[in-house]
Amino acid sequence: MSNGGAKAAVASVGAPQPLDWKFSQVFGERTAGEEVQEVDIISAIEFDGTGDHLATGDRGGRVVLFERTDTRDYAGHWRDLEKMDYPMNRHPEFRYKTEFQSHEPEFDYLKSLEIEEKINKIRWCQSANGALFLLSTNDKTIKFWKVQEKKVKKVCDMNVDSSKAMGNGPIVDSSISTSSKQFIENGGCIRSDFSFPTGGFPSLRLPVVTSLETNLMARCRRIYAHAHDYHINSISNNSDGETFISADDLRINLWNLEISNQSFNIVDVKPANMEDLTEVITSAEFHPKHCNMLAYSSSKGSIRLIDMRQSALCDTHSKLFEEQDATGTRSFFTEIIASISDIKFAKDGRHILSRDYMTLKLWDINMDSGPVATFQVHEHLRPKLCDLYENDSIFDKFECCLSGDGLRVATGSYSNLFRVFGCSEGSIEATTLEASKNPTRRQGQTSSRPCRSLGSLSGVVRRVKGADNLGVDANGNTSDFTTKLLHLAWHPTENSIACAASNSLYMYYA
Repeated sequence: MSNGGAKAAVASVGAPQPLDWKFSQVFGERTAGEEVQEVDIISAIEFDGTGDHLATGDRGGRVVLFERTDTRDYAGHWRDLEKMDYPMNRHPEFRYKTEFQSHEPEFDYLKSLEIEEKINKIRWCQSANGALFLLSTNDKTIKFWKVQEKKVKKVCDMNVDSSKAMGNGPIVDSSISTSSKQFIENGGCIRSDFSFPTGGFPSLRLPVVTSLETNLMARCRRIYAHAHDYHINSISNNSDGETFISADDLRINLWNLEISNQSFNIVDVKPANMEDLTEVITSAEFHPKHCNMLAYSSSKGSIRLIDMRQSALCDTHSKLFEEQDATGTRSFFTEIIASISDIKFAKDGRHILSRDYMTLKLWDINMDSGPVATFQVHEHLRPKLCDLYENDSIFDKFECCLSGDGLRVATGSYSNLFRVFGCSEGSIEATTLEASKNPTRRQGQTSSRPCRSLGSLSGVVRRVKGADNLGVDANGNTSDFTTKLLHLAWHPTENSIACAASNSLYMYYA
């Protein structure tokens, strides 16, 4: 065997084995023939930092929270058991926790513009004192929410005969007209035929207040408004726990969570003459560890890394990541499909994952010469770009995500399919899954043909091709462009993925 063959064999042995994905749960599953309401379509998904809570937002402006239930049998010590390699023979299971109306439709009378209630992004903040905190945004307004269990207290004992008096608590009858009531000083009321005993009561007993039940209450703590002229496409929390950014097409603003009436503009790409505008901001995210660094992507396929310590207005970037087009390959669609729809930092902050229309790209922030890996998501659609342009599908914005260990990446496609790729050295993993109770039923029609790895991620660029016939069945039928999987999220510590197919939330584990 040649040295090259030996190296390839070693790489394949050392690479993690492809994961075996299984269906876990579904919320809001459609029945056959059921028509989906526009307001019920999920538009945002986000796990919190612990993975114990999951939030979804929809086009109707609602935020729905789910909580993990499979860890309760361990009485709160399951993380300690994990550290000791204690066998956890169960996968993440969630249940519905609560929901609330985050945004309402509005109308901007100055601009004669309707503002949709659709939730664009959700980001979890640090929890405190048993309360959950999160940010949600529509096109114009960001809101800071506190979700907490509140004990409902009621007066259950009064200093009068309960058969005749109507005090607070269980003996209150709110349906009785107030005109027939006589009020007493302690806030209760008595019937007209009630009389105090001669000489009054022999003793005075204070009302007893008890907590009868616990309700989850969502309260809007702050509203961050009137800071964006264009639609907000991103919000991102800072690792300092005190600030966050919001980005629209032309500007990125820095906020303090405690101050809602003031923000600082840190990036502004608006030219003096709008006719000179060549690109817009499409996504922005803080570095997970360094509170002074953030990255933002553009419609031209570039990613800029900026350091807020350099200047108040970060007009110049620290690093620019972009892939040069091969000569002679440009077409009318080149710039459209190069537009980056989403970027995510890896947990360690070393790599950035970006999604454009056709590919996933993994970038090393220490190497700006090009991506260290490129994954073809649905290359079979390239001959159909003209049709995709005609039906506006070419402008769909797919999200991407990374596993907590950084070994795999995932993104969505059409026909409610999503792809999972291995990105460690030597990995040839390229799995196609469908958002249904049988996620692997399309794999028999999909051939994964990854090109050989050319080296490690940190040094040499490698290219991984997925299935060229993704979404094409045995009869040659094309992808269903009306069913698209735009939103998905990877559990921060386990191999579990949540993804949105229209109004349904599907969860898978491996």
